[in-house]
Amino acid sequence: MNHLKKPDWLKVKLPSNSTYFQVAELIKKEGLHTICQSARCPNIGECWERRTATFLILGNICTRNCGFCAVQKGQPFPVNEHEPEAVAQAVKAMGLRYAVITSVTRDDLSDGGASLFARTIRLIKETCPETKIEVLIPDFVGKEEPLRQVLEASPDIINHNLETTFNLYPRINRPAANYHRSLTVLKRAKKLGATTKSGLMVGLGESYDDIKQALSDLRNNDCDLLTIGQYLQPTPRQVPVVRYYSPEEFSELKQLALSLGFKQVVAGPLVRSSYLAENMYEASRSQN
Repeated sequence: MNHLKKPDWLKVKLPSNSTYFQVAELIKKEGLHTICQSARCPNIGECWERRTATFLILGNICTRNCGFCAVQKGQPFPVNEHEPEAVAQAVKAMGLRYAVITSVTRDDLSDGGASLFARTIRLIKETCPETKIEVLIPDFVGKEEPLRQVLEASPDIINHNLETTFNLYPRINRPAANYHRSLTVLKRAKKLGATTKSGLMVGLGESYDDIKQALSDLRNNDCDLLTIGQYLQPTPRQVPVVRYYSPEEFSELKQLALSLGFKQVVAGPLVRSSYLAENMYEASRSQN
């Protein structure tokens, strides 16, 4: 049981802006899923009030059972082939300049869902030509062809989260080999011409040296952009928090990452993979 008291800087206000409820109604009307809801993101109020959301495709049931994640696990339903059109229409209705698309992991599909990612990207580009697109992808069990399929649709950012340090993979119910697999995904994506992004959670029991090693591993595999956020136990079923990092410690981690060569780093207690994603993208483009 987690007995740590949550510090004041992790408190968020309840949604009250009318825009939040408009976005919620639109997502419900289109029968869509968002990682904001499925993973119980603490920033849902802030992001939906800014009319941003991270769309969750391929359903909302994951074939893996990671120890940190609140997304439902089990046997997924068949793929909804109309999902890409619904997402594209939602992006248009919300007037998004920047769309983030992610998915549950679908190890039951031969391509891991890459074809649906690609079709979603293409339909958004057709429907909203000015909208930039970031995809937060699974590892496709290490296969290169599904990754190529996604990249051929030309997303603006390829994001794949390392999640935590190497020694803590068993704690989050992931084989240690998956750590290296994820690094390979990022390296391949970069070789294929993508701007790459990854994310780390802290507070699971890692040491400073563990974090530094993970950051070095990401840079050695050509990762461009990075988010670092506090792990928060979403329900009692997930692994508990070991420690809470202060805002000052996140500032130190950001400076460490920048010193290792990342183009842009967003770090903070409530930072998540797609938090302020558009700002990070624009800042990275201005460096080119």
